[in-house]
Amino acid sequence: MSRFIKKKKEDIGLSPYALVFRGQKKTDKIVLRAMNFDMEDVHEMEVQSTKELLDFQKSKALSWLNIDGLHNEKSMEELAQVYKLENNILSDVMNPSIRPKVQEFENCIFITIKMLQYNEKSEKLSAENLSLILTDSTLISFQEQPGIAFEPIRERIRKHKNKIRTSGPDYLAFALLDVVVDNYIYIIGMLGDKIENLEDNMTNDPKIELLDSINFFKRELNFLRKFIMPAKEMISNLAKIESEFIHEENRIHFKELQDNINEATELSDSYREILYDQLNIYHSSMSTKLNDIMRTLTVFSVIFIPLTFLVGVYGTNFEYLPELHWRYGYLIMWFVMLITTLVMLWYFKRKKWF
Repeated sequence: MSRFIKKKKEDIGLSPYALVFRGQKKTDKIVLRAMNFDMEDVHEMEVQSTKELLDFQKSKALSWLNIDGLHNEKSMEELAQVYKLENNILSDVMNPSIRPKVQEFENCIFITIKMLQYNEKSEKLSAENLSLILTDSTLISFQEQPGIAFEPIRERIRKHKNKIRTSGPDYLAFALLDVVVDNYIYIIGMLGDKIENLEDNMTNDPKIELLDSINFFKRELNFLRKFIMPAKEMISNLAKIESEFIHEENRIHFKELQDNINEATELSDSYREILYDQLNIYHSSMSTKLNDIMRTLTVFSVIFIPLTFLVGVYGTNFEYLPELHWRYGYLIMWFVMLITTLVMLWYFKRKKWF
């Protein structure tokens, strides 16, 4: 399936309110991980039943429910009933190809953004959808598959009695989004190092492999920008939104998030321009190399034109060719050819033609 377009034919015509999984299944088992915490205590559990989900939902402590896997329609229906969520919210959650956006509802804010992963072996990027539902006292996060991206946030909650335990689910949402955006910058930096390394060989030895590398990194940057640009728009809207679910003291953090995503887009734009410059340098270097080759071939061709003329004259079959009967005629011809060659080489060197 295309890395850029992930619309399946069977999804065409489905109701936007239908709880149908519209993506590619990336994990077999749905895992619901819950954290309840306040300044004094942290409680973690893996939710196995609707009853546990109800108990979790009734807790007065700050709650974070993370769901890994989006394909279980029954689990989504139970979740909608427990948290009184509208079907079109969870329908968007079950559509991993949805564009990053933020939308406010009567009882929550819905946020969706793309998480990027970098494969060290293939050097290719892949994307995973992250959805957040922000309520008064609970943050629900949805991932397509289990991962360790948010483990640093969980460690902060477990070990530190600080702001993350007391600032509400909106601050926790900021922390998760900050991990996503920081990962953007990290991945762009990794690609940037490889792009800058191409420049060292660009003018010295412009091989065809360099052109393949430039085109490869152009594709990866285009793939990355496909998700960063709408994420920038979403975060900008999130920073401006006036909602009871975002506390006034936490708005500054979403402004910082906006600065970070701006940095990511500027970096991607810079490396995109560098790639275009490298492409131009490559073509210029290849043209220069070709010109050098043609100039060398032309010099040798010009040198052999008078020599070919002399050989042609004395290769004729006329009987009365005076020089044919000279004792030293053959040596004289070689002497004339040698002098002609040396004079022409001296002239070309003086003109700096090679």
